[in-house]
Amino acid sequence: MVIWVIIGIVALIAVIFIAYFNRFVRLSQQVDNALSQIDVQLKKRADLVPNLLEAVKGYMKHERKIIKEVTEARKALVLAKTPEKKMKAGAKLQSALKSIFALAENYPNLKANQNFIQLQEELSAIEDKIAYARQYYNDGIMTYNVMTETFPGRFFANLYGFKKKEYLKIPEEEKAVPKLKFD
Repeated sequence: MVIWVIIGIVALIAVIFIAYFNRFVRLSQQVDNALSQIDVQLKKRADLVPNLLEAVKGYMKHERKIIKEVTEARKALVLAKTPEKKMKAGAKLQSALKSIFALAENYPNLKANQNFIQLQEELSAIEDKIAYARQYYNDGIMTYNVMTETFPGRFFANLYGFKKKEYLKIPEEEKAVPKLKFD
């Protein structure tokens, strides 16, 4: 009888160790998946930029500087390898795109162009998806970090070598309050 109790206790302990390891692996994979979803949305945005530029070029002959900025920002995003560089390049591209949309106000024919309107709507939808993907990523980080910092998760995290992960942070330039100017 004592042997069965000992076997039962050992089996229970083994199940607990396995369950915690699997939970950490699952949470870590969830965080990685969320980060890749951000990458997918950033790539979709970058892929729309050439079409947007083509729609804009004919109307904005004198705005070459802004078109160049958008092109360079897109290139930086496509070449970025780390999450931090991708976020920084994504913010730069977003800022450059805002400049194009602001300039479109000066070109009534461009504002009325169906292709431009469609691209603008697609980019707006992608921006929403990027914001959602960032939130989902940070939610996954929070769940993972809570697991690594609370007992008994902390014990198992240290045992298996799982470390706390960093949240995505908004670049300072994106935190600035937009200035509204009414004429």
